[in-house]
Amino acid sequence: MSAPFAKLPNWAEYGLIPLVNLVIAFLVAGLVVIFAGENPLKAAYLMVSGAFGSGEGIGYTLFYATNFIFAGLAVAVAFHAGLFNIGVEGQAYIGGIGVAAACLLFDNSLPWYVIFPLAIAGSALMGALWALVPAWLQAYRGSHIVITTIMFNYIANSLMLWMLNNVFKPLGQMAPQSRTFGEGGHLPKLDWLLAIFGLDNRNSPFNLSFLLALVAAYLVWLLIWRTRLGYEMRTLGHSAGAARYAGISEKRIIVVTMMISGALAGLLAINSIMGDQHRIQQEFVAGAGFVGIAVALMGRSHPIGIILASILFGVLYQGGAEIAFDMPNISRDMIVIIQGLVILFAGALEHMFRPAIVAAFARMRQSGSAATEAVGG
Repeated sequence: MSAPFAKLPNWAEYGLIPLVNLVIAFLVAGLVVIFAGENPLKAAYLMVSGAFGSGEGIGYTLFYATNFIFAGLAVAVAFHAGLFNIGVEGQAYIGGIGVAAACLLFDNSLPWYVIFPLAIAGSALMGALWALVPAWLQAYRGSHIVITTIMFNYIANSLMLWMLNNVFKPLGQMAPQSRTFGEGGHLPKLDWLLAIFGLDNRNSPFNLSFLLALVAAYLVWLLIWRTRLGYEMRTLGHSAGAARYAGISEKRIIVVTMMISGALAGLLAINSIMGDQHRIQQEFVAGAGFVGIAVALMGRSHPIGIILASILFGVLYQGGAEIAFDMPNISRDMIVIIQGLVILFAGALEHMFRPAIVAAFARMRQSGSAATEAVGG
């Protein structure tokens, strides 16, 4: 068995190592751009200017980041209990049913500020219930949570397609989508927030659900580090044996944690359905559930880190679209490769440079101790 990594200062653990992984990922991505016959410095400029060069660009960046915050929080909550929830994508799909039901039933009779809480409750409930089945199977039947949540993604996709064609789609319409919601089903844009900084949101779908995501991040922080339930979740995540010895019900924590994770995933649907499309249609999650895994890893499962990592991936999505538009040799598929490199180094190769950094800190400590002894002698 390999020895555990030495403890690093928090600024190195949560700042330096993710930064090193990110820099290496972008250097490798630069090589990809060179092989495509384009200038990597120009590509970097286009990415940053496309994401932050205008109020509309910032609006799109934060719109994408909103989805990633919800997804990252959902994955992180499960991580803390030692669970790997791969089913955020499917839980977000099912959460969309709760959002669509609230909007379609009341959009022409109630204002948005009444429908919004109903959509929050509906999406969270549907996402939690969809996560309950894999959680129960893990807790009471020993089924592996990774396998069951992956399978439930495919089931959710098929169920959503059936719902779109047989429940939500109006008679006589060919496209598998619901009707457009009335005004009550439209979340207000956050034009005023960008206007504080002198920016014009223009046509971006940046909306109120971004603030909901920030509130969710704060509540997750309270849950994990300021409640007994959060302590029990972290104890189970560190050592199932220690949790059992302390009298913590492993089955209860698995079920409760996965339902909270599923509820956070379900909230993701609000941003796309109420904030942008104003209808429910196929593929509205657009892979955000899987990006949430990388966001949680890069953010070290801490809400602040998740917010920062989500904004980074928002930059990759919005800035990547700008690169694909202005550089003819860089296709959308190559942008996906660049995004994949960031995920690779932030996730699968997360510990690649840790031994060297730990060794460097050890040498610095030894040098500091030697210098102190020399002065004292």
